[in-house]
Amino acid sequence: MAILNEEQEMLRDMAREWATNESPVAAFRKVRNEKPAEGYSTDAFATMAQMGWTGIVIPEEFGGSDFGWMSAGLVVEELGKTLTASPLVATTLAASVIVLGGSDEQKSMWLPKLASGEVVGTLAIDEGPRHGGKVTATVSSGKLTGTKAFVHEAHGATLFVVAAADGLYLVEKGEGVTMSDRKLTDQRSHAEVTFDGAAAERLADGGDDLLDKVLDRARILTSAEMLGMANQVFDVTLDYLKQRVQFNQVLASFQALQHRMADLFADLAMMRSAVESGLEALDGGYGIPRAACVAKAEANRALHAMSREGIQLHGGIGMTDEYDVGFYLKRARVLEASWGSSTYLKDRFANLAGY
Repeated sequence: MAILNEEQEMLRDMAREWATNESPVAAFRKVRNEKPAEGYSTDAFATMAQMGWTGIVIPEEFGGSDFGWMSAGLVVEELGKTLTASPLVATTLAASVIVLGGSDEQKSMWLPKLASGEVVGTLAIDEGPRHGGKVTATVSSGKLTGTKAFVHEAHGATLFVVAAADGLYLVEKGEGVTMSDRKLTDQRSHAEVTFDGAAAERLADGGDDLLDKVLDRARILTSAEMLGMANQVFDVTLDYLKQRVQFNQVLASFQALQHRMADLFADLAMMRSAVESGLEALDGGYGIPRAACVAKAEANRALHAMSREGIQLHGGIGMTDEYDVGFYLKRARVLEASWGSSTYLKDRFANLAGY
């Protein structure tokens, strides 16, 4: 487990308290049922911005706190525990692109707005059903044309970071930008976004290297959300086994179920080690590509097992809408496919290692 400083512990505790009291799974149910246009509660996101969470990776000179990626991961992990619907991850990633590759003008223009929550950003990268396909979007005379198949938090976003054949571009929502809903099992905001001659501004450093850096950050921060989800599924399932009685015995007393929970506990420990190593790599600036592959691949494996076992150990009621555990499985399957499947990540790791 990572060693946190006092500020990070306070940030984690604040995020945990807020998520537990102000944004429990019941809040996700409310968003799901009410279906706001943005796909999340704008009031809740405004509160996150007021608490400074939208500016954690943004330098102080642009209105952020520059607390680092471990701090961002701690907040995202706590929000993952309660399935909080928000564009925090997407906005953080969009901000990181501008921090890494933006010009002074682009940073001054966008980072303060992203830090304050005034602007919601997201990444528009993949064009096909699988991550890692060829990018065909093109830009001519400052106008971008192309379609992005799966864009997270698209409905509430006002700024898109778009991958084109010759680099990354910033595109504002407006003329030339249209979208159609993607109904995925997690019931969050996803859309196919079409850019038809949309005004685009190239990142000052918009090459392939920048795209790889951004995707590594997306993998690691997404893994932090998955860690929070896995932790919660484990705790909820263990509590259920300690309470549920079958054959006049508490389920937790059966040795076979104890063994299954022990295996899941080991999975959770391995997952935490991989994810926190990824966050530390981002803050330290070393070994990031490999750490990102390990973090996301391990998160995929562990959360898949945890969510599946969580459903099974709850029995038939685990499949009902009345119980929360099913929501975690549905969100898990979407995140497992985001920014690289386990097979893709293992292949990328091998290539990075020279095999």
